[in-house]
Amino acid sequence: MASLPYRRQSSRQASTDPREELQVQVDHYIGIDVGTGSARACIVDAKGDIVGLASENIGLWQPEHGYYEQSTSDIWRCICTVVQRAISQHNVNPGSVRGIGFDATCSLSVFNHETDEPVSVTGPNFDSDRNVILWLDHRPVDEAAKINATNHNLLRYVGGTMSIEMEVPKVLWLKNNMPKELFDKCRFYDLADALTHIATGGDKRSFCSVVCKQGYVPVGVDGSVKGWQEDFLNEIGLGDLTEDNFKRMGGVDGVNGDYLSAGELAGHLCEKAAAELGLPAGIAIGSGVIDAYAGWIGTVGAKVHFDTDRQNQGASKPDVSEAFSRLAAVAGTSTCHLAMSPDPVFVPGVWGPYRDTILPGYWMAEGGQSATGELLKYVIETHPAFNQATSIAESYHTNVYEYLNEHLKEMVQDQKAPCISYLGRHFFFYGDLWGNRSPIADPNMTGSVFGLTSDKTVDGLAIYYYTTMEFIALQTKQIVDTMNEAGHKITSIFMSGSQCQNDILVNLIASACDMPVVIPRYIHAAVCHGAAMLGAKAASADTQGVTENLWDIMDRMSKPGKKVVPTVDKKEKALLQAKYQVFLEQCFKQQKYRQLVDDAVGEWSSTEI
Repeated sequence: MASLPYRRQSSRQASTDPREELQVQVDHYIGIDVGTGSARACIVDAKGDIVGLASENIGLWQPEHGYYEQSTSDIWRCICTVVQRAISQHNVNPGSVRGIGFDATCSLSVFNHETDEPVSVTGPNFDSDRNVILWLDHRPVDEAAKINATNHNLLRYVGGTMSIEMEVPKVLWLKNNMPKELFDKCRFYDLADALTHIATGGDKRSFCSVVCKQGYVPVGVDGSVKGWQEDFLNEIGLGDLTEDNFKRMGGVDGVNGDYLSAGELAGHLCEKAAAELGLPAGIAIGSGVIDAYAGWIGTVGAKVHFDTDRQNQGASKPDVSEAFSRLAAVAGTSTCHLAMSPDPVFVPGVWGPYRDTILPGYWMAEGGQSATGELLKYVIETHPAFNQATSIAESYHTNVYEYLNEHLKEMVQDQKAPCISYLGRHFFFYGDLWGNRSPIADPNMTGSVFGLTSDKTVDGLAIYYYTTMEFIALQTKQIVDTMNEAGHKITSIFMSGSQCQNDILVNLIASACDMPVVIPRYIHAAVCHGAAMLGAKAASADTQGVTENLWDIMDRMSKPGKKVVPTVDKKEKALLQAKYQVFLEQCFKQQKYRQLVDDAVGEWSSTEI
């Protein structure tokens, strides 16, 4: 008889009567990432586990060499597609979504301030729906030169020079090339802010966008009163944007504008956007960030143990100070390197320091390589053995990168070499084919090769490919060393993006920089994952709009990471150090040689050429 209650309990547990089933409420958050080539939606639960993921390619137009354009209408259509797909394919209840966060490339988006319709950026007629000038666009060469010739104090906060990739040079190009009556109707957004605007119908801006890419200096920094620098805009020829308290740029914070740190409540999903996304209206929308910064959010909180961490010293939970020693390397077409600090650190050739962009009161610095994924692609595809290597890779049902990695390992065995680095010991490649973002900040930088031979074989391609990865690793060391010499205290690299799958590259970066590299659980979705945390922060807002601390959300929703440690082989370390010395020679001698020639020939007129 004693077992009877147990049988009755089991019977109740096994019941299929739906009236006896417990309905557990599960909250979800959506992160939307708009990269250079695709839009992605990531759905996470309250623990940070990804329960849905979808992507869709977005349109990219190149009307002229160096011009890259997109359309917010096309991007929003793709966002709606991926959200609906992620919801339906993974049986997520739309009513369970509590928050949404956006991240996007730092691209200039243009709307009509009277009608809120997209304004074309495609000259000379300006009659398309392409209203986005992509970050990669290099049309405003003269405008960037004019801006940097001012030597304005705000340039201190972008590494000393404003990059052609930023948005102010692009706005100035539009002023110089667009009909005045059309330019006068333009309102300008960073792409992440444009998406928040479409989602909410409101006009709140993110500090991440305006501080990092639009010349906004937070109030109180260096005497800044309104954020926007009126004298700077007047000097470069954009004085008309100062009218109505900078209304067309977003206004003055607390006067006719509202600026937020990452994930703070920007508004709620409006009826129109909700219908297009297939979601209920009223969902909390977090203030968006530039895609690389979402990578920082989705990466540096990864659970991993270092000897210097507070959690190894009895702390109840990780402290935000641990982030100060962690560099996020967000690797895609290009690579962005982000570091947080409690105080401003000025680094020549590194963008920032930027206050309030992620956590209020803290500062971010942003280094970067203009091309890493794109560089690897270019080197492989332009080699004579590319077609042969691709054919072999297809026969093994793999991609050309994985095949070349395996081929390098086979070459080590065949040649009885001590390591892969030994194979490329006499090949020296410098790869700034798209100019240099950091730490030289020279858009005129190019590439160079020592040790080039007539080898057209797959072996020759493999060596060229390896030395390209070596260049990426050595330039990462140059950026890290420059940041640490200026006052940062970086001791580890938290890497995300598809390049994390490349074990040779990851090991090279760890060994070249002589510090561990941490790979997050969600290699392909770290940026999206970070955007979802913005949605979680927005959803935590109380009746006063106060939200949970973002670092606490990162700690709760981040997953364990994989740690890759540097080589312990002393000879391999010595080889990489020697290659680094040659790398530095190639870097600085290129600038010297270019200046030597320029001094010799002076300025040739067009009639003399």
